[in-house]
Amino acid sequence: MKVAQRKLNLVVLAMLVVMGVVLGYVVGIYRTEYRLRPYLWRGDSELQALATRYGSARHSRYGEEWIVRDFFEDRRGGVFVDVGANHYQRDSNTYYLESQLGWSGLAIEPQTKFAAEYRAQRPLTTFVPLFVSDVSDRTATLYVPSNDAIASFDKHFAEAESHSSADAVSAQTTTLDDILDRHGIREVDFLSIDIELHEPQALKGFSIERFRPRLVGVESHAPVRQQILDYFANHGYVVVGKYLRADNENLWFAPIGQAGSGILETVAHSH
Repeated sequence: MKVAQRKLNLVVLAMLVVMGVVLGYVVGIYRTEYRLRPYLWRGDSELQALATRYGSARHSRYGEEWIVRDFFEDRRGGVFVDVGANHYQRDSNTYYLESQLGWSGLAIEPQTKFAAEYRAQRPLTTFVPLFVSDVSDRTATLYVPSNDAIASFDKHFAEAESHSSADAVSAQTTTLDDILDRHGIREVDFLSIDIELHEPQALKGFSIERFRPRLVGVESHAPVRQQILDYFANHGYVVVGKYLRADNENLWFAPIGQAGSGILETVAHSH
């Protein structure tokens, strides 16, 4: 009987220890969120300013569409290059530009299954089924999980981000320079790059001084963020400060002296 009672006490003690650890973890998260709330709230308010101006509906995954519209002030007839374009409409940073503002450009995406819908739904966009890298005409392996928006050359990253296994798919590489030259593009207004940790390699094959995009939006995961910042700093580009807190997923760059002004400054000065 005493042995059974001792085992019961040990079980109860173990349960109390586990509950204490869980409670401490929850309290720790709450304290962290409480301390960060003023900063997170500021970012939410800056994104909300864009949503208020351009409407809550959007095609991009986050606020990318609003940011591009704000920077160019809904200018018509620009030229875009969308690297890692994925689906023609879902989570697209360029669908609105074409469908509503008459922009044209390139959608560069190694997953060929998207080609038919681009041809049917995006008449001003040329679909290019290649993988952008630092060299052309090589064979690369792309790992495509169930969420094909997270396809990456890094298998571990693709599977960790999607919480699923990823299938290996072969893709031909190209540099951005080669694609732009092949399609006769000499100037770019908006360049979007979202290729899941391969952004630094894509930038190595891009002569930014030649094409001088007015605005560049780059997805910037922590492992490659510093390389991205260094590239643009070394080529005369700066982070567009007014979007820094409005978008936690991407970094936005413009040539020094051409970052522009927009709704966020207007809102900030009104308070």
